[in-house]
Amino acid sequence: MAKKKEHKISPNEQALLDGIELVKQHPLFGRLHINCSVLGKERMEKGCAARVGCTRSWYRYSGGYSLNKDCPLTPPAWAHTIAHCMLHLCFGHFDAARMPGYLDENQKWRVDCNRDLWNMACDIYIEKFLADIKFGTAQVSSEEITRFGSTQSELKIYENLVRKQITFKENIFGTNGAFPDMEYDTPLVYKENECNAFMTLFSYALAESVRKVISNAANAGFKEDENSVMHRAANWFVSHYPLLGGIATGFKVIDTLQSPDSFRDVSIAAVNVVDGEIYVNGGAGLDFEEWKFVLAHEYLHAGLCHHARRQGRDKELWNVACDFVINAWLKEMQIGQMPSRGLLFDETLANMSAEEIYDEMMRNLRQYAKLETFRGYGKGDIIADGYSGKADAPTTLDEFCKNALRSGLEYHESSNRGYVPAGLIEEIKALSMPPIPWDVQLAEWFDMYFAPLEKRRSYARPSRRQSATPDIPRPSLLPADIPEHARTYGVIIDTSGSMSATLIGLALGAAASYSVAKEVPLVRVVFCDADAYDIGYVTPEDIAGRVRVEGRGGTVLQPAVDLLERAEDFPKNAPVLIITDGEIEDDLYVHREHAFLIPEGKFLPFRARGRVFRFK
Repeated sequence: MAKKKEHKISPNEQALLDGIELVKQHPLFGRLHINCSVLGKERMEKGCAARVGCTRSWYRYSGGYSLNKDCPLTPPAWAHTIAHCMLHLCFGHFDAARMPGYLDENQKWRVDCNRDLWNMACDIYIEKFLADIKFGTAQVSSEEITRFGSTQSELKIYENLVRKQITFKENIFGTNGAFPDMEYDTPLVYKENECNAFMTLFSYALAESVRKVISNAANAGFKEDENSVMHRAANWFVSHYPLLGGIATGFKVIDTLQSPDSFRDVSIAAVNVVDGEIYVNGGAGLDFEEWKFVLAHEYLHAGLCHHARRQGRDKELWNVACDFVINAWLKEMQIGQMPSRGLLFDETLANMSAEEIYDEMMRNLRQYAKLETFRGYGKGDIIADGYSGKADAPTTLDEFCKNALRSGLEYHESSNRGYVPAGLIEEIKALSMPPIPWDVQLAEWFDMYFAPLEKRRSYARPSRRQSATPDIPRPSLLPADIPEHARTYGVIIDTSGSMSATLIGLALGAAASYSVAKEVPLVRVVFCDADAYDIGYVTPEDIAGRVRVEGRGGTVLQPAVDLLERAEDFPKNAPVLIITDGEIEDDLYVHREHAFLIPEGKFLPFRARGRVFRFK
């Protein structure tokens, strides 16, 4: 067998890799993890070393830069070029708010800004910054940078370029030769409560790099400060607040600015229930009372098992719903002081559970799509989705949190240590009760519509005991007489491509077993993907064994619902059981009693009006 030809790295490509390594080792730029793609010269303009771009859809923005691996630069020059591209994003050069001719009265971009000159002004500003910190090898001298006047800001440089009537022929300050190195369709306009994530990342990286340089100069390593305001706030719960003191003992508070192995993208705080850690940003600027509020917030996330109660819901929206509930409770309990940022609080959502708030947000998804939590904009402060501890662990961390919260509540109430909202008491007590299995819940639902049949006595057929006493008439017990379709229900089974054969088998088996158990003679079965396939009335045994599954297309279940509701031979009061994996494309409108049977870990994309059962 012929050996596979190994890829041979050219000298130019090796210099690029060495330049990337220089960037990774830098205390500032090494912390900026921004998307990078390496391309060949055939996909780049002639003379182009790198270019940077930033785009936005209706719900998020993304940015990155591309490098020409065939460009003949030295490793220090490559490091300088990469840092140049990063700073375009971190300085907000794509943001409309920072550009000349910002917005008009209709909130639309004005076209009186020369985009090429703006690109050139940004390049000059970046080169001045890199020259000041002496990073990499620049392609221009410092005298060339200052010949266009003040470099105080990009706008000042732009105004000087316009006043001096400079034309963009070849931008010697950029990375794309005779072409602008900034690529974008329209400037980025951020909505209310939004921020530039690259600018936030750069501010934290800059603060950390300064701390590291000062620490190295003092010959002092990173050590956890047990006397910091965050740790003093955590110790306060242990000694003064029994409701959350038990949970506080089981979690370690880690300052992300001082621990090199912890999460770096934490604006204020976040909780990792799996590892029993709470990550806090020591540079957030909060005082003692504000840290008490923030830590109580994270303790309640862990104690109420919000990470495990998500059950297939959208991760970020579920986090936001839990935040609204917790913050309202903490305000009632008067624990600490609310921080001025990262706080989700709405008085109109008071006395609502997290599940109810989540359903409310699902109706107005655009409004609640991206909100700022204590971890940051658009990021939930619940880092873990569940606990996966060791098999030989006697008690999982989930159980520890439940027990600590329950014991804390008992001691809190017995010693009259303060006010606790009724909603919080109900949730803590609910955690102590084992959940009802899904099959028991489904059986209770069937009982609501199919009560056990009572047998009737009839002299038309003599009892078996009649032969023993022929002179005494004895009636026989017969099943109750019911009309053919009076005791029935409809089953809509999602047969779309997203439903696996295993899920369909479990769904059919569940429908068949409960139909037999509840003495349902016939069941109206409809398979549906993008269209409805009416199977008609079948016996429960046929559901489990001899029914051929139709469809396997997209997931639109409304045609099946409409078919049953318009069917003249289907009783008006008969319930409908809808079996699906939850990946439904549109909302579902059912005008009769109904329930959903979906796999565990899945969630409907709309607020369910009927009962929802999750099978394993």
